[in-house]
Amino acid sequence: MRIASVFAMGGLVLSAAACGEAPEENNNAGSGDKKYSACMVTDVGGIDDKSFNTSAWKGLEEAKKANDNIDIKYVASKAEADYEVNLTQYVNQKCDFILAVGGLMGDATSKIAKANPNQQFGIVDAKVPETNVFPMQFDTAQAGFLAGYLAAGMTKSGTVGTYGGLPIPPVTIFMDGYADGVAHYNKTKSKSVKVVGWDKATQKGSFTNDFVKQDEGKKVSDALVAQGADIVMPVAGGAGLGTTGAAKASGGKYNTIWVDVDGCESTQDCAAIITTVEKNIPDAVKEAVVKAAGGEKLSATPGYLGNLSNNGVGLAPYHEFDGKVPAELKAEIDKLKADIAAGTVTVTSAAQPK
Repeated sequence: MRIASVFAMGGLVLSAAACGEAPEENNNAGSGDKKYSACMVTDVGGIDDKSFNTSAWKGLEEAKKANDNIDIKYVASKAEADYEVNLTQYVNQKCDFILAVGGLMGDATSKIAKANPNQQFGIVDAKVPETNVFPMQFDTAQAGFLAGYLAAGMTKSGTVGTYGGLPIPPVTIFMDGYADGVAHYNKTKSKSVKVVGWDKATQKGSFTNDFVKQDEGKKVSDALVAQGADIVMPVAGGAGLGTTGAAKASGGKYNTIWVDVDGCESTQDCAAIITTVEKNIPDAVKEAVVKAAGGEKLSATPGYLGNLSNNGVGLAPYHEFDGKVPAELKAEIDKLKADIAAGTVTVTSAAQPK
């Protein structure tokens, strides 16, 4: 969660981040129409987090491709104190659509949206009371459940792990699903695979308290590996790259499952990534912006909720592990996906979008 184009032009994107704008494209040349401006504010993870900020920007790029009358730009927040400032900046610039990315931006978006009721906002991974904010949320517990079942079926040590960036709903929802997927495997197969780094019952576990610092990610996953985990799922944005890099360097001692956007398309560590629990943020963002640019009213209720049944979440291809995942396990995961989508298997998490 389709990112190769972002990194192909990565040098341009990152250089543009300093001034808060994306590289300009000239495919609108000659058009006399008023442009529809879609302006994105990243959370502190930044545009190159290879996770949800990167995915949201990809969605804006795809919206521009679909309608060349759409102009796009972004500003990267360096600290949480930047959120209100950056959102207000785009209100003052009269952006038509202002996109906030990440659950950490919920409070700031709510405040600025309330103060500017005629401004159209969108937000990824949160829902706020204001009706002028279109929420895009994802039931990643469902796809996380599949990842947990997969990890339980692939582990050789009998222990798998997961950790988060911060104990917030968009993070713990992955971890809940993962833990329940392992539990489902154990129940189905009469096994006793252990999960370290997260206890769903107590909602306690391991966190980096950061979405950027790779050394913190490595430190946390090293501790999980020391407890026996040979598969680790980081839910910590760019900080998780510390885990995938170390796993790759381990030469197979342990492997990982990535989240948000296909790690084999967005990172250099595909050799250690079994699969990715994907959120289809690009399509959700693209659809919202294209509709809004076309004059369609975006309804904050119900907003958008991605799940297995509408392909809003899912597992990425197995890539380099395709030949290592047993055919029987692949078939079981496909059946489980269908059962969850159909509602015959229920996945629950206190962090699921309401």
